Amino acid sequence: FSDRSDNNVSSLLGWIRKKVEAKDVKEKEKKEEKGKKKLEKVPDKPKPEEPKPAGKEETVEEGAQANAEDGELELEPIELPPFEIIVGERMDPFFFKFQFKNVEYSSGRNKTFLCFLVDTQGGATPIDVLRGYLEDEHSGGHAEEAFFQQVLPLYENSLQYAVTWYTSSSPCAACAAKIVEVLSARKTLRLAIFCSRLFQWEEPEIQAGLKALAGAGCKLRMMRPLDFNYIWDTFVENEEQSITLWEDCQENYEYYEEKLSSILH
Repeated sequence: FSDRSDNNVSSLLGWIRKKVEAKDVKEKEKKEEKGKKKLEKVPDKPKPEEPKPAGKEETVEEGAQANAEDGELELEPIELPPFEIIVGERMDPFFFKFQFKNVEYSSGRNKTFLCFLVDTQGGATPIDVLRGYLEDEHSGGHAEEAFFQQVLPLYENSLQYAVTWYTSSSPCAACAAKIVEVLSARKTLRLAIFCSRLFQWEEPEIQAGLKALAGAGCKLRMMRPLDFNYIWDTFVENEEQSITLWEDCQENYEYYEEKLSSILH
């Protein structure tokens, strides 16, 4: 009798376990179905969009976070678009004020803006001064290299080129080496680089790259307050508005100029 009783108890426990598991599965399916219906539900009359305050637009990440908190939907992380170089005539005022600010610690400024002027002399017909800016996105080739690929890919020995760059940051070691190669190959090209900030200036390879640039004939200098005003007037969509520079602009210029001078001499 004891064996049969044990067998009956085991069978009963097994039956109960199956019932509980089946119930859990049904409840889970109901929740999933309910979630699907909630996502698929479309209002009969869409409400008109309320105007959003300037500068307060919800980003994709913020929207995903809010939905996740409501338990409705969780979006997968968005993969960054492939690297690209942006070329234009005038940049957005916000980009200038943020990217060109000559702060000591450039947190969040992970791209390079390069404003350029190209004055070409010696041809049979006058050539207009070439002017614009480059912006590199994400990781990959940099604005300095892209300039010689997209802005000035062709070169003629019979012409004289005077090129001026105003950059948000000084070149990295790899870009410095490539610029030296270009200057060595293009004997009639003169390059001047005016930088807002020095990129990782304490690193030995960066210092070696800056010295190599100077040795190849490139003029290097930090941007003065007047240079920032010139960029604002020449390369920024300023809507004919003037700019008030940050209060420590002159102080930061002197700080970087001292660092650059110590590297080059």
